[in-house]
Amino acid sequence: MKLILGFFCFIVLFIGNINSNVKAEISNNETLKIGLIVPLSGQYEEIGKSVLNSLRIGLNRLKNKKIEIYPKDNKGNAENTLTAAKELQSLGVSIIIGPIFYENLIYLEEIENLIFLSLTNKITNLPSNVISVGINASSQLSTIVSFLKQENLSKTIVLIPRSEHEEEIRNSLAKIKYKFFKIYSYDTDPEKLTKQIEQITKYKQRKDDLNRRIKILESSDLIVHKQELKKLKKKDTLGGVNFDSVIIADFDQNLMSVVTSFLYSDVSHAEIKFIALNQWFDETLFKENSTNYIYFPSINNKNYNKFKETYFINFNTFPVEISVISYDILGLIYHLFKKNNYEINRKQFLQKARFSGSLGIFEIEKNSINYQLEIYQVFNGKFKKIN
Repeated sequence: MKLILGFFCFIVLFIGNINSNVKAEISNNETLKIGLIVPLSGQYEEIGKSVLNSLRIGLNRLKNKKIEIYPKDNKGNAENTLTAAKELQSLGVSIIIGPIFYENLIYLEEIENLIFLSLTNKITNLPSNVISVGINASSQLSTIVSFLKQENLSKTIVLIPRSEHEEEIRNSLAKIKYKFFKIYSYDTDPEKLTKQIEQITKYKQRKDDLNRRIKILESSDLIVHKQELKKLKKKDTLGGVNFDSVIIADFDQNLMSVVTSFLYSDVSHAEIKFIALNQWFDETLFKENSTNYIYFPSINNKNYNKFKETYFINFNTFPVEISVISYDILGLIYHLFKKNNYEINRKQFLQKARFSGSLGIFEIEKNSINYQLEIYQVFNGKFKKIN
């Protein structure tokens, strides 16, 4: 199958079978061998194949470059990942894109002289030879903090679900060194969640305040009190909350449940700003009134849509979200390869430097990549860019 010309004005190159080597050939004698370890079969094969297809698009972007990509199927398994890494090392590969999942990293420190650019967004307790290239919580929270300052929001609470991601998010909160108003952990069970949000918003106290005020006004014959009474009887509570914004570190149905619990507690977007983590422009957010007006950090939507369009033209389907990361990372690898006299070593990825790609501006720092993201708002069936 040939990749047709897309919006990047790519050259056409031959793409072989999905399990064979993918090559971009030129006359240059230098060859960059890149390994790819992703699930190409099994439960997560859609993700793995989307990443591979994105690299095919990336190869087409790199004109006059000789690159060989060696895909290996790990079936989303840590043991298979180790086996694949050893096989790639024997082929002379020194840098590998993948694996995708954090759980697949556990044995990789056993492989010397290999660099792994994992698509995970977790940055805690990474093996020394692994660099996290996913859009991590630190990048997202740093962007959110800039937004809070821009909007003069000084009383922000943070809600973190009790899950396997809680430690990662708390570590990222500590890393950015910003003083939040309060930080809460919450249960995702709907019944427990609703009670917790009622406590946070002091719903019962505000409802009692309303009832007390109504009783006072009902005993008065003053016209001004009768007018006030008429207004109060349309309300559910009296008085506002003591915070001006909330960051909800959750996604999908859980995110909707949290925002809905605030609405049930008589707190709406008219009073506070609701901010989530990266939602990858999930259009299901348009369908729920609860998630309308919500803010979130993300990559450049215009560039992302162009990438999806090019991917669809070439493969007649849309990509899995994280595959756009592999597309950009391929360009980064080649840039560093060329800059370092056509050699790849770990030191290149440990030197703090800034780059610009389809995802926007990003920089390598220690064992992770940090992204300069943008803020978007769900607004009347569209994603509205804020900054």
